[in-house]
Amino acid sequence: MADYYPAFEISPVPTPALDAEPPEIYRGIYGMPMFVTVPTSDLAASADFWIRGLGFIDLFTIPGRLTHLRRWAFQDVLLVPTGRSPEVPVASVSFACVLSQIDEVAAACEELLPGCTTGPRQTPWNTVDLEVITPENARVVLTAARPLDPHSAEARYLKAGGIEIPEA
Repeated sequence: MADYYPAFEISPVPTPALDAEPPEIYRGIYGMPMFVTVPTSDLAASADFWIRGLGFIDLFTIPGRLTHLRRWAFQDVLLVPTGRSPEVPVASVSFACVLSQIDEVAAACEELLPGCTTGPRQTPWNTVDLEVITPENARVVLTAARPLDPHSAEARYLKAGGIEIPEA
């Protein structure tokens, strides 16, 4: 017997489908169970990229100190001013999205910062991932689940890892 159970009702991520719709951006205030802090040498330029490129909103800003960004519920990023941004990404953060958003985000980010995206690419764990290197050198991965064919190579890969796959 596994010590885990399905708890999808607490997640804003929709069921994987080719026509899955993203949830609305969540504007409520809650105790954040997890968030990412990204240091930046240019707070305004970074906020602009995250908003216009990656689809976040400025939930609130404390001028010169902090910009709190959000997409879906539990997808929070705090931009904080610092000296200089690192030369190479030292960490990576992934945000769920739906398939229809991948190309749109890639195009928006490329328009703002040409050459900043890699992909999209399909993964063995049944997602499509888009990697974006932001102006402050954060590595952001937008990841969209694909509908799972229980007889596919991806399903076999997941089963081999101990994940139960419902038969169609």
